Amino acid sequence: MKFTYQNSTKIFFGQGQIEAIANAIPTDSRVLVVYGGGSIKKNGVYDQVVTSLAQHQWQEFSGVEANPTKETLDKAVEIVKSDHIDFILAVGGGSVIDGCKYIAAASHYEGDGWDIFTGLHQVTSATALGAVLTLPATGSESNSGAVITKAETQDKLPFLSPFVQPAFAVMDPDVMKSLPERQIVNGLVDAWMHVCEQYLTFNHGHIVQDGYAEVLLRNLKQLAEQYDQRHNDEWRANLMWTANQALNGLIGSGVPHDWATHMIGHELTALWHVDHARSLAIIQPSLLHNQIENKRGKLEKLGREVFALEQTTDLAERTIDAMEALYNNLGVATKLTQYDGDKAAAIKSVLEQLQKHGMIALGENQAITIEQSRSILEEAIA
Repeated sequence: MKFTYQNSTKIFFGQGQIEAIANAIPTDSRVLVVYGGGSIKKNGVYDQVVTSLAQHQWQEFSGVEANPTKETLDKAVEIVKSDHIDFILAVGGGSVIDGCKYIAAASHYEGDGWDIFTGLHQVTSATALGAVLTLPATGSESNSGAVITKAETQDKLPFLSPFVQPAFAVMDPDVMKSLPERQIVNGLVDAWMHVCEQYLTFNHGHIVQDGYAEVLLRNLKQLAEQYDQRHNDEWRANLMWTANQALNGLIGSGVPHDWATHMIGHELTALWHVDHARSLAIIQPSLLHNQIENKRGKLEKLGREVFALEQTTDLAERTIDAMEALYNNLGVATKLTQYDGDKAAAIKSVLEQLQKHGMIALGENQAITIEQSRSILEEAIA
């Protein structure tokens, strides 16, 4: 257990906290407000942001997609450069915040921003940024990671840099009141998956991280079971805070990580525009069955501590079944059906993308080779 942990993002949590950005951003900053499709203009968030920026010089950029593309974000990069923007305010969910991290990093680079993802450019500085979270899911509001799609080539890749860690994050659960049902479900599933990627590896004896992870999973299981209470202030607040804690770096400090479900799931999103969370629900059960012997100890622990299942010889298998039932009860499918062409062609497309991106030895043990990915996809694709 050896690690360095720091989280420098200041959190403004609770109802009415959007007004905090008035003092969180220096008044002499030139601000670019970035958002998605315009829902913030319908639910009152935009008006609150405008009021809070009354003493600031600011402009806006809209149109960031649900899976943000380099092509769209590069237009914002040009604005940051040409108009000498020195603070970016992301107003949205994980996609908008991830997009702003790319904008912040690419605006300090004269080359092609995609170099950040391929390793040709190491980020050493970035435009300052903050976030107003509108959809709890990714934890992007207080971590240093982002995932972006290059639409031209259907590549979807991540990058990490401490220079794009948001300076602050406003988390007002009231913004969830106008969210579509699908997005609320996606947020819940996405948060669950983030915990699993840091927890479902092997027994390592780090009881603090494991204990925190189990609490978060129990929270999310309870919220899923109480989904009919989603219009309750307490339910919304607990989902927003749990999703943040799932990926703010704490439960992953000093422990092995997996992330294979994400790496394979990203390809489903890039190829067929499957919602990010739903791509994970499609891949995870098949991946866990494929890697069950490597993960048996941790699956059994999850079964006991989260689902309160009795210890049996098939506890790991029953735990996977319980997880799949949790997704299905939320209306989330665990098989891919929305691909074009036959199953063999679909599998071939995903495997080609994985090889192209160097994803040929995935998981905490690097045990998921291309052939293992093939087996996972054969089970996951209907």
